[in-house]
Amino acid sequence: MLRTSFSGAFRYSLLWSIVLAFQSYLDAQTFVSNAAPSMKIETASFGTVDDQPITRYTMINDHGHRASVMNFGATLLEVEVPDRDGNLANVNLSFDSLDRYVAGHPYFGSSVGRFCNRIGHAKFTIDGVEYPLTVNHGKHQLHGGIKNFSYQVWNAEPIEGEGHVAVRLTLVSPDGDNGFPGTVTATAEYRWNNDDELTIIYSATTDKPTHVNLTNHSYWNLGGVGSGTAKGYQATIAADLALDVDEDLIPTGKLNPVEGTPLDFRTAHTLGERIEQLPATKGYDHCYVVRGDAGTLRHAATVVDPATGRSLQISTTQPGIQLYTANHLGGGPDNANHGAHEAFCLETQHYPDAPNKPEFPSTLLEPGQTLQETTVHRFGVQAN
Repeated sequence: MLRTSFSGAFRYSLLWSIVLAFQSYLDAQTFVSNAAPSMKIETASFGTVDDQPITRYTMINDHGHRASVMNFGATLLEVEVPDRDGNLANVNLSFDSLDRYVAGHPYFGSSVGRFCNRIGHAKFTIDGVEYPLTVNHGKHQLHGGIKNFSYQVWNAEPIEGEGHVAVRLTLVSPDGDNGFPGTVTATAEYRWNNDDELTIIYSATTDKPTHVNLTNHSYWNLGGVGSGTAKGYQATIAADLALDVDEDLIPTGKLNPVEGTPLDFRTAHTLGERIEQLPATKGYDHCYVVRGDAGTLRHAATVVDPATGRSLQISTTQPGIQLYTANHLGGGPDNANHGAHEAFCLETQHYPDAPNKPEFPSTLLEPGQTLQETTVHRFGVQAN
């Protein structure tokens, strides 16, 4: 009997040990699964503006690559992506503290509106009514006037989408804001995925006919912020035409072929190769007509830093793209110590002064309509 009892106890003990071992294996697998990288959003305080909290939202993909935004100005802060050797660096010019953004800045990473770029003589007419706008650039309006969208506190909501993480920011611009008619509700949604694609979707609605033109104004340095000039970057732009402008950079309404001019980036040229041929603007500050049908997402531009291999490909639904080579960055704290031509901007947008140029694609937004424009920035690496 004793032998039989011992044998049964032994078998029971052995079976229980196997069960415990299997459970431990499952627990270990669960731990490994939970510990594996996954897309997420981290939040941190970035200060306050008029007692309103400003938050930094950092979107992190499975590779640990990051893009961060804040709700002041719906501003893109940092984008950390690898070079050809896998070294991560931030490629978007930004400030370390909120006070520099509040005091005034060159639109580093800003969401620009209600109307980005220039409106000639700071006025337009809708249905026979002339609307004088805030003047803030000589006798014209630039980027929506004084205390424009870039200087407003937006409401922010982190969200998880299919295959991406995102931050959706919303701002209500009141009727009469900088002279613009209508109460406009604008949305900026930043999405980040595992392909290192930063997608920006701007949308807007209004309760009264008005003009809206929204863009992101990031300054890119693909060598990594602080690495020096962007003049050696190879750029191509999918455009055969560029807007003709006067001495104040207000469009005349004419579209000029880029062929045979320093504006021709149909094939790759470095940003600095012909920059001295543009003394009036001290570099590039020109709006191009993106090839293809506006409203469809299509390729607009590619820029490559040969030294690090980092590349940026831009696709957009917008009709135009403004190339700006940071001509007026003068160093010093107001520019985060960055000088002229140490970055470039590729601002997808409708054409400047469109409200006064009926031959341009319309920026008029009517009640019941929704403006929506999408731009995709895809970061990659080019081999030697």
